[in-house]
Amino acid sequence: MCLFQFTARRLISQAHCGLKASSSKKQKFCFEMARPSSNMADFREVFAKAKHIAIITGAGVSAESGVPTFRGAGGFWRKWQAQELATPGAFARNPSRVWEFYHYRREVMLSKHPNPAHIAIAECEKRLSKQGRSVVVITQNIDELHRKAGTKHLLEIHGSLFKTRCTSCGNVAANYKSPICPALAGKGAPDPDTEDASIPVEDLPQCEEDGCNGLLRPHVVWFGEALDPGVLTAVEKELDICDLCLVVGTSSVVYPAAMFAPQVSARGVPVAEFNMESTPATNRFRFHFPGPCGTTLPLALARHETEIIS
Repeated sequence: MCLFQFTARRLISQAHCGLKASSSKKQKFCFEMARPSSNMADFREVFAKAKHIAIITGAGVSAESGVPTFRGAGGFWRKWQAQELATPGAFARNPSRVWEFYHYRREVMLSKHPNPAHIAIAECEKRLSKQGRSVVVITQNIDELHRKAGTKHLLEIHGSLFKTRCTSCGNVAANYKSPICPALAGKGAPDPDTEDASIPVEDLPQCEEDGCNGLLRPHVVWFGEALDPGVLTAVEKELDICDLCLVVGTSSVVYPAAMFAPQVSARGVPVAEFNMESTPATNRFRFHFPGPCGTTLPLALARHETEIIS
């Protein structure tokens, strides 16, 4: 079993959206690399030879589309941060409030569009597939902007705003209704002075499977929940075969995604980081390109002069 598989299996029971790396010296990765290069020409030479490219994306790639992150200073919806609402306990205590929060996020996302970074990734995947090369996007984002841009090979490790899961029968379904249910129409305003709608459970989104009518919840990974083992297995397989890895718009502090690229790098595969600033993992990578992803990524993934297009 490879190093990635071993560590992923060990962490799967504790992995969840928002778990950060331990500060313990014993838990830190013990390998070191030289200071990463920002030479785009050198990266382009590596890119031209790569057959299996894995692209790991985080909130930074969607921030340029105006997507609120609800993380860090000022990241509040009303008086709560995401980690106070995106939990099984919060949903059990007040499903109406949690659904208001997610309804607001769904409605915001319906007005957002992919930016040049999303489009560059999708166009790269389409172009390289004609050359017998593969691109997979492994995203922490739940906004579906990669899908909207046209990306086909997509692994959403934290789920999607536009999927629901029944708390009774477990059925998962795509759901793009606006509003998701009549009782949530016009609800979810983020202003801190807004009062909770206190919608009765029976008026919240309900399962449409025959004879069920169970309460639906967003099909996203909440704080304290394990990631889907099937999705993690698919991620393992892709990272095992990739010969180039890109880390785009992620802080590299949220587990388990924070361990993906460093472990790929540890086995000698080139890793390129595209981010506004350096991260705790930057010095483990071969390349680092600072600045907006929508500016740096289109250049990096553009057609190389050696590519043969049939």
